[in-house]
Amino acid sequence: MVSLEPLTLWGLALLLLAIAVDLVIGDPPGIPHPVVAIGKVVTAYERLWNRGSAHARRRNGYLLTAMVVIGVYLIAWVGLSILSRLHPGLGLVAELWLLSTTLAIKGLVEAARAVAEPLGRGDLAASRLALSRIVGRDTAHLDEGEITRGAVETVAENTVDGITAPLFWALIGGAPLALAYKAVNTLDSMVGYRNARYADFGYASARLDDLANWLPARLTVLALWLGALVMQGMRVRGALLSTRREAPRHASPNAGWPEAMVARLLGVRLGGTNHYAGQVSRRATLGDPLEPLHVGHIALAIRLMHGGWLVFLLMLLPLVLLKEWLT
Repeated sequence: MVSLEPLTLWGLALLLLAIAVDLVIGDPPGIPHPVVAIGKVVTAYERLWNRGSAHARRRNGYLLTAMVVIGVYLIAWVGLSILSRLHPGLGLVAELWLLSTTLAIKGLVEAARAVAEPLGRGDLAASRLALSRIVGRDTAHLDEGEITRGAVETVAENTVDGITAPLFWALIGGAPLALAYKAVNTLDSMVGYRNARYADFGYASARLDDLANWLPARLTVLALWLGALVMQGMRVRGALLSTRREAPRHASPNAGWPEAMVARLLGVRLGGTNHYAGQVSRRATLGDPLEPLHVGHIALAIRLMHGGWLVFLLMLLPLVLLKEWLT
């Protein structure tokens, strides 16, 4: 059997070990990463199947989504089961490693700091270059405030995609379900766009990603707010009600929730006008500009992210204890 038993204290402990692995080593180069493999499969089949009529592309998109997500789950489950039968230690180590690959705490912190450090020195060129590696918008002419906005929005949104959502699905179904979630997330990031090329082919991937993130995104908002209660300088008063009012303005049914909460807690305005390959994209604004965005807000967003995932795990503890009590 697979080593991580869903909704158990042992499963929660294993998740904490996986977090420790991610915080210490992250995603070192040279070590195979499941998400990279998933991405290669998606790329290959997108070239083969994203063609023909709109109906054919949408049908093929459904097939790709089902094939990749179910395939990833089954490969992980069977592989871990075989290793566990060979030796429980093998299954444990393999699941610990797979769980760590679904998390991106260290990578997210490093990416945000890569933007903040040159920005703090006044090196806008280096900061813009670092930001261009983590966002799709044009960064060549951004000032300090807009660079900061891009980094803070990235930290806020990826707190769900890269941390709390994988933890949520891992606690329910172990590494196989966490990896299936990452497959959904990878599909959405690669083909889930509302443009001429992907509107039909990526429809299923985008909708499944919306569904997979719906509950984790909203639980993360509560976790961010609770974590902010013990941090100095956070504007917690009224933040929950404001987030509930503002989050639906975002184009994404989920990304607006952590972004709106972070904006409110920091007292800044996120969203607004972005440029993509020279094209203007106007997004709803979130939060009030009680103070101008500056490089220090990136470090504060990282603090909120750490507090958020810690509280998120604590919020799941009663569910684990209830399951333990019932069994």
